[in-house]
Amino acid sequence: MSAVPTRRVSGRWITLFALSWFGVWIAQLTPVQLLLPLQIESFLHATDWVQNVLGFGYISGIAGVFALITYPLTGALSDRTTSRFGRRRPWIALGTAGFAASLVVLGLQTSLLGIGICWVCSSIFFCVLTAALTAAISDQVPVNQRGYVSGWISAPQAIGIIAGLVLVTALALSTFGGYALMAALVVLLGLPFLMLIPDAVLPRGIMPALTLRSLIDGLWISPRRYPDFGWTLLSRILVNLGNAFGTSLLLYFLMYGLRMDDAEGSLIILTLVYMVFVIVASLWLGRLSDRLGRRRSFVFIASVLQAVAALILAFVPSFEAATVAAGLLGLGYGCFLSVDQALATEVLPDQLSRGKDLGIMNIALTVPQAFAPMLGALLVSATGGFTWLFLLSGITALAGAIAVAQVRGVK
Repeated sequence: MSAVPTRRVSGRWITLFALSWFGVWIAQLTPVQLLLPLQIESFLHATDWVQNVLGFGYISGIAGVFALITYPLTGALSDRTTSRFGRRRPWIALGTAGFAASLVVLGLQTSLLGIGICWVCSSIFFCVLTAALTAAISDQVPVNQRGYVSGWISAPQAIGIIAGLVLVTALALSTFGGYALMAALVVLLGLPFLMLIPDAVLPRGIMPALTLRSLIDGLWISPRRYPDFGWTLLSRILVNLGNAFGTSLLLYFLMYGLRMDDAEGSLIILTLVYMVFVIVASLWLGRLSDRLGRRRSFVFIASVLQAVAALILAFVPSFEAATVAAGLLGLGYGCFLSVDQALATEVLPDQLSRGKDLGIMNIALTVPQAFAPMLGALLVSATGGFTWLFLLSGITALAGAIAVAQVRGVK
């Protein structure tokens, strides 16, 4: 069970895996980019737009706190699951059902407190689902195929953003209708992988029982003993934080920074540009990194591209410049998501606890996305504009590039 897989996964496996991630991303990112900010704004009735940004940021940040716990806990539990259905499959099922139910209830909320509680629940089940799905890569995909397979996490992310925005706006869905559609899609698109892809059963007695002490101890992986894991984790945190600073408040930037008449339509255009470059970068560059056997240099270049995109937004605040930045950001982030995921699977300290260790890695993917709106909103509130937000985005992405350059055990 701890051996690194050597048998290549089939095109059918990859297709169903990608379809599942498409459902995950459309259900997660459509609320983040559109439904949740507008829902919060409708209840705040704030005369100052900054208060709307802060409201969204606080709720997102609280959800991030729960993600800190959920990811490693789910990973550790799935590492020890001896169900006849497999280790990861029960957690994929639980995450899918809980995520969908939380979204439906979220659409019914009529108070800010209710919105906050339901979004926290949605985020918890999102973490449960994605922790188990990510671990499936280490369980079943050989090292020389992981860059390409990981690309099928990021490509559906880009498509999911634009598909969700287009569906909600083109169908003129209500708040509840939008959330209900997202809930249905995460279930329908996730069922084929859940039902049709085998998951190896873990024999009893291989893994020790999980205790509070062992869980807490397992959360600390010494950067001195495992420096490549530490540098990869730090790079992930910084690059994803930089990306989140640059994208999570994009709707507000268009509405209040550029004062676009049709901010939602403009957001769709930028997202479409972003999507094209993410798909090309994640699939082509992910496969290229497999062929060349190199990860670190790809991640370094991807981080720099994201920094350049953020600095364009900071110094040339126009829709035309934002379109160029969206392309660069998509190119950089698409490459980063696919190759960095492959890199993460190659620096794990222990193959027996890869679910837990990848859960820690996933914290660096999701938690910055949760905290960035709150931190970004505070910065926008303090400075009265978006320039410093995008400057911070560029600086953190560059710091992530420097961090990944320190990895020595992987080319």
